[in-house]
Amino acid sequence: MAEKSKTPQLDELENGPWPSFVKEIKRAADKNEMSEDLLGLLERSYEDKIGHWKHGGIVGVKGYGGGVIGRYTDLPEEFPNLREFHTMRVSAPSGWFYTSDKLRDICDIWEKHGSGLTNMHGSTGDVVLLGMKTEELQPTFDELSEHDMDLGGSGSDLRSPSCCVGPGRCEHACYDTLDMCYDVTNEYQDELHRPMWPYKSKIKMSGCANDCVAAAARADISVIGTWRDSVTIDQDEVKKYAEGGMNIREEVVAKCPPQCLSYDEATGELTVNGEECTRCMHCVNLMGKAVHQGKEKGATILVGAKSTIVKSAFMSWVLVPFMKMDAPYEEFKDLCNRIWDWWDENGKTRERLGETIYRVGMGEFLRGVGLPAVPQMVYRPRANPYVFWPKDEIEQASPSE
Repeated sequence: MAEKSKTPQLDELENGPWPSFVKEIKRAADKNEMSEDLLGLLERSYEDKIGHWKHGGIVGVKGYGGGVIGRYTDLPEEFPNLREFHTMRVSAPSGWFYTSDKLRDICDIWEKHGSGLTNMHGSTGDVVLLGMKTEELQPTFDELSEHDMDLGGSGSDLRSPSCCVGPGRCEHACYDTLDMCYDVTNEYQDELHRPMWPYKSKIKMSGCANDCVAAAARADISVIGTWRDSVTIDQDEVKKYAEGGMNIREEVVAKCPPQCLSYDEATGELTVNGEECTRCMHCVNLMGKAVHQGKEKGATILVGAKSTIVKSAFMSWVLVPFMKMDAPYEEFKDLCNRIWDWWDENGKTRERLGETIYRVGMGEFLRGVGLPAVPQMVYRPRANPYVFWPKDEIEQASPSE
């Protein structure tokens, strides 16, 4: 009679056409006791329908307050190799461009000091090293440093800035996301490694409105590439799309979000109302050879996106409709500093930037960071709950009797 599996529920997750994390944990368990215990704990969690993990105590490396997440199991007697199972975040390069040698360095260091399990990449963008004992934290960090690698952010600090692949592989990038991410990461090392704020803060950079790193849905400060002038249209290429079978009226014009495109089937010309265009990339994505982004490129700055914590999930608000994005990005950095100063003064514990703005009002936030309100913040006039006019400003705007 075949021996009964110790992890029948996990075994089910190995079935199907997709790669299985269970298979990878089992491979690691062949030579690592921590991974072996992890299989048992995970099966136990599925049986009990609760996670058997807890936070407790502060762990880290010398000089850093962030980068290491302390984690312990609440069943240490049953799973002694998981008594301590700390996670370390390693800051990733811009656009996640690695050499094979650097990846081997990471794996060699991690198999020597930890469980051998990695997450490529965490939601912030870091390399996540899953599972090590307290006494291995400093040696692991020291070896990473010797190989020119640094820890990412964790706790109430700046999380590791991340960006899309940008000009490295994409023709749509309106600014150099790779250079900006590298520059901003180096600029804010203190904010990245030493928690000092009400809660975490994220900067994510996308080269265009396709937003391949989902900055507008996840980042406290989002930098979305855009252009200030109108799109340019090559009418000869438009005709080629039509001759190739594309129904331009139905596929492009009818689905334009702001309805700013017009197509004349008689002449075969596509035109745009530039004042109504929201630079959403819809027409550029569908007709890349015919419709091109404008020439005056930069980025839109948005704030306040997050997942559910104190309040429900937020999408971000437009803060600056257009800002030039040229190194050394001084205008952007100055804005970040003002935002963080205001949030640090007004935010409550575990309250993200968007939640603080929601609580005190967008008008109060704009006055605090020294920015004027812009039309993009208002969906319908006098229907926006975040903009309140102070009494003295109303009186100044009123005609004299």
